[in-house]
Amino acid sequence: MGDQVRNVIIVGSGPAGLTAAIYTGRANLQPLVIEGAQPGGQLMITTEVENFPGWPEGIQGPELMAKLREQAARFGAEFVTADVVEVDLRHRPFTVKTDSAAFRGQTVIVSTGATANLLDLPEVPKLMGRGVSACATCDGAFFRNQDIVVVGGGDSAMEEAGFLTRFARTVTIVHRRDELRASKIMGERVRQNPKIEFALSSTIERILGDQSGVTGVVLKSTKDGRTSELRCSGVFFAIGHTPNTALFKGQLGLDAKGYIKTRPGSSYTEVDGVFACGDVQDPTYRQAVTAAGSGCMAAIDAERWLEGHRG
Repeated sequence: MGDQVRNVIIVGSGPAGLTAAIYTGRANLQPLVIEGAQPGGQLMITTEVENFPGWPEGIQGPELMAKLREQAARFGAEFVTADVVEVDLRHRPFTVKTDSAAFRGQTVIVSTGATANLLDLPEVPKLMGRGVSACATCDGAFFRNQDIVVVGGGDSAMEEAGFLTRFARTVTIVHRRDELRASKIMGERVRQNPKIEFALSSTIERILGDQSGVTGVVLKSTKDGRTSELRCSGVFFAIGHTPNTALFKGQLGLDAKGYIKTRPGSSYTEVDGVFACGDVQDPTYRQAVTAAGSGCMAAIDAERWLEGHRG
């Protein structure tokens, strides 16, 4: 299996990678998807998805990913359930290695996503999707007339907090320093919002709750170490994302935050024949539907690139 030179190797199996697989499969390019040891991307830890077009009643994240995978397989995509440990994008055919095999491809589509930065608390994985979230746009509507917490002190945290006031009764911003890191205009905007409260010089010691949801947090003062309990139904992390680009350092152009640089309006990277789509190259939107759209772009770009490089 490793000796054959593939038309397209897709690294990653979130909405971007699977959409790229659907499109390249339908173009009869027989894509190989190296989907990771834990396939499906961030939607695999998302319960209800209400904002993906075509599902008016919503759909569970894992079910949506299973349907996308099934659709890609229907059009001839082949799947390898393993993590990529090494790539060589300096020579074509490109080489993509897992622990047990090496694959070669005329093109590579990178769709490895980004990982939300979370607090290292044992409750976080247990309550993710049950009141703990890293995406206000995705999950804010589930918290109508409820009290919620936003963790962070930068502009993105202020934007998330402001957005969440459309739904929540109150939003409390928890930040470990006594001053916000946000720009002055963003800081002033949230301070003028009557729904927003502050717990500065504070960290979250524990998240309270069970399988039915979050019930509160235990805050610890960074000044005197005292703890207090704050009741809430949701905890939103807004402390940034880390793009999954460690594999590509030194081979693909990355921006200051580590996202893969793509040519504006396309999925072309700085390496001819290598394309990137989804959250790995998108620090702005980070939505399943935009990832899927960019996966479509990468597939069409790769198809056209192959057409121009036959022989």
